[in-house]
Amino acid sequence: MAVESDVLDELHRLRNRVPQLTGSLAATVDGLVLAHDAPGTEPEGLAALTAAALGVAHRMAEATARGGFRELLLRGADGYVATYAAGPAAVLTLLADGRVNVGRLHLEGRRSGARIGELVAAGLGPERGRAPAAEHGATLPAQPDRPIGTLPVRTPQRPAHQPTPQAGGHHRPT
Repeated sequence: MAVESDVLDELHRLRNRVPQLTGSLAATVDGLVLAHDAPGTEPEGLAALTAAALGVAHRMAEATARGGFRELLLRGADGYVATYAAGPAAVLTLLADGRVNVGRLHLEGRRSGARIGELVAAGLGPERGRAPAAEHGATLPAQPDRPIGTLPVRTPQRPAHQPTPQAGGHHRPT
């Protein structure tokens, strides 16, 4: 598919601009691989971990009133993992060694994330609102009203006919 090859080309250009990159992955927010350039890494596992991290990052940003997800940076003893929004349906995850200039990583990661977001959006198929995903042929429903990195969460709702229990006491049916 043209979108995947264009995204892979962008990942290769990114590696040329940031030589300390050791890997890169573009995936849907649901964890399906779009393209990867991450030797020695299982791309499907990294995409799944990225999706899980996005869910947590979104909830944290929301709980602290920081707005929608933009990026996430993890610093480990041996380097960095950075994840950037790539439009509403995709993310870019970068692996870099500890010598990377973090400012440069952010600059190039944000640019590539924006470019990948454009490529994914341009690759929308004839079914409006569906973006191509991994080589598995899966599709990701576009939900413009749901911020990137959010996962559908069901919260238990009290049926309208049940009164709310009062604090410190027991509810007795009347």
